[in-house]
Amino acid sequence: MLRVEMTKMLCRPRTWLTIALLAGLPVVVAIFVKSTGIGPRPGQGPALLSEVLTNGLLFPAAALAMILPIFLPVATAVMAGDTVAGEASMGTLRYLLVRPVSRTRLLVAKLVSVVAFVIASVIVVTAVAYVAGWALFGVQPVSSSISGSTLTTQDIVIRTVVTVSYVAVSMLGLASIALFASTRTDSPLAAALAALAAFITSEVLDLIEATRAIKPYLPTHYWLSFVDLFRNPILWHDVTRGFALQAVYIVLFLGAAWASFSTKDITS
Repeated sequence: MLRVEMTKMLCRPRTWLTIALLAGLPVVVAIFVKSTGIGPRPGQGPALLSEVLTNGLLFPAAALAMILPIFLPVATAVMAGDTVAGEASMGTLRYLLVRPVSRTRLLVAKLVSVVAFVIASVIVVTAVAYVAGWALFGVQPVSSSISGSTLTTQDIVIRTVVTVSYVAVSMLGLASIALFASTRTDSPLAAALAALAAFITSEVLDLIEATRAIKPYLPTHYWLSFVDLFRNPILWHDVTRGFALQAVYIVLFLGAAWASFSTKDITS
């Protein structure tokens, strides 16, 4: 079952088209920045983009900052929302369960395919951004951090790897919400919209001063905290809180998805 789900995910043209679009957007931005020589002022525009003109090695992190606020969450919600609800909408879900496959095993296979999509998306975006950064801006052996001190090439590479992990875990929190919604409806569109509604609500509440008390518990609150990894020294406070918060959402909504799917009446 796991092999079947992975094959389906990897062989769908929409999977690679989505990843290509995610990777292509930062490259387009980089081309404009390089051709004009104009980057955003520090503190404005996508995180770390103002530093890219001096060192392309920072562009992978800047690329993740570009797609994280909107594009990657939308892609993740659509992919995860289609897992169970997509099978139900096509009338194939009950036929999958007629075979000697438990509901838990099927749900785990669907989850693994979503995890693979998220990880593949983040890695491809990072790899393409590295090549684009190297080709357009060059790679310097030493670069200034956003704190004004210097980081070596090794420092930047290590911090970029941690950033990739952080962004992937952040997206898995949203994917867990979408997977739960996918077990509650037979419409993949409805499941994706439910996850996007949770995402947008969190983003809006995070902008309102009156919601200060609940901001640390919103799923999107710490998404961009990986920028602190490129300070010298690293500010771990928000990064560790971000990892912990996403772990809570992942456990909570995956548990809810399992409870929902294991007791659901399959009619399609």
